[in-house]
Amino acid sequence: MSMATKQKQESGFIETVRVIFHALLIALVIRTFLFQPFNIPSGSMKETLLVGDYLFVSKFTYGYSRYSFPFSPNLFSGRIWDGQPSRGDVVVFKLPKDNSTDYIKRVIGLPGDRIQMIQGLLHINGQPVKRERRPDWVSDDPESRNKPVQRWRETLPNGVSYDTLDLVPNGFYDNTPVYEVPAGHYFMMGDNRDNSTDSRVLAQVGYVPHENLVGRAQIIFFSIEEGRYAWEFWTWPTSVRWDRLFMLVR
Repeated sequence: MSMATKQKQESGFIETVRVIFHALLIALVIRTFLFQPFNIPSGSMKETLLVGDYLFVSKFTYGYSRYSFPFSPNLFSGRIWDGQPSRGDVVVFKLPKDNSTDYIKRVIGLPGDRIQMIQGLLHINGQPVKRERRPDWVSDDPESRNKPVQRWRETLPNGVSYDTLDLVPNGFYDNTPVYEVPAGHYFMMGDNRDNSTDSRVLAQVGYVPHENLVGRAQIIFFSIEEGRYAWEFWTWPTSVRWDRLFMLVR
């Protein structure tokens, strides 16, 4: 091998390493400051989000806290470029009891609100939230496939509407005490009301501090049937939920 050929190969290798390094750096910046991918591991947000959904969460919507960064370094407290979530936002947050665990729920209560469930009907500040019966929802869950579930259309005071599921009439958390949301905290609930560990469970989730917000769920970029794996590309023609790709999260 001639010296010129060897130098050319070394130059090509160095250039390849440089391109890979720049690509990884750009991906790290995007993930840290702009958009972070998440996948849905449980059914607590059905039917809005299904097990097997992969989505992008905007990191900049509510500003940045220590929990916006990998490994949650204790570099500062509070938030930088602070932004307030709106009632009805679907939000990823760090579990207050375990700051290494990510949860995704809907913002129901704002600081100072009084939240209560009465016979399955959500009340905010003493007023029942508008709720309309919708056609039953049929799950694609392998364990309950084709089993109809009661579905209700809920509309919050600010006009945000979404569907909720009612698996069990008068379930355990369908009747609750009044929750008074402290200053600087939020009350989160899953749309699958009888299958969601959320702010109604004070011992496990409770009120979520503003600092713990990671970002707002924006768009589903991939979705595969529950029980399937995204890397099993040979199953995609039948296992991918094509109708959910690029669906906005509302």
